[in-house]
Amino acid sequence: MPEPIKYICSCCGKEHEEWPFLTYASPTSYHNLTAKEKEEIAELDGDFCVIRDTDQTDRFIRGTLTQKVIDHCEDLKYGVWVSLSEKSYNDYEAHIDDENYEAGYFGWLSNSIPGYTFDKHIPTNVTIMPRTQRPEIVPHDDFDHPFVHDYYNGITKAGAERRIRDMIEKTSSND
Repeated sequence: MPEPIKYICSCCGKEHEEWPFLTYASPTSYHNLTAKEKEEIAELDGDFCVIRDTDQTDRFIRGTLTQKVIDHCEDLKYGVWVSLSEKSYNDYEAHIDDENYEAGYFGWLSNSIPGYTFDKHIPTNVTIMPRTQRPEIVPHDDFDHPFVHDYYNGITKAGAERRIRDMIEKTSSND
């Protein structure tokens, strides 16, 4: 039987044993920029990211995605980024402090989930919840990709724990 997953929380500094959110500090395209590019053409905070390149501007927001685990009582949760159109981004930004605002947008998943190859971005629905929560990200069910298949059919507890361990190891090696 595998050891329980233990990790040091980057927010509170304490050791935990429950499953963490698998979070990304930025969209992959921001992560891949050089330090100079991040300083000159990009803006990033906890909710928003904008990359202004010479020929286009990309806009991202942070949300949550919940992966069903078929043989366990807990689901796997991700903190991911999605790209939005300028209109949707501006609408969300204008209403982020409106506690009762709800909306839906089209977005593209902008992080690579461990265990999958991402040759293309996955189309998603982005549901803006009352401000007490981050937007909910749901991949389009008709998009042919192993992650989308697993999202709708679920993954095993062993698979979820492997992803958690991989993410913890990756995070630890980046420190």
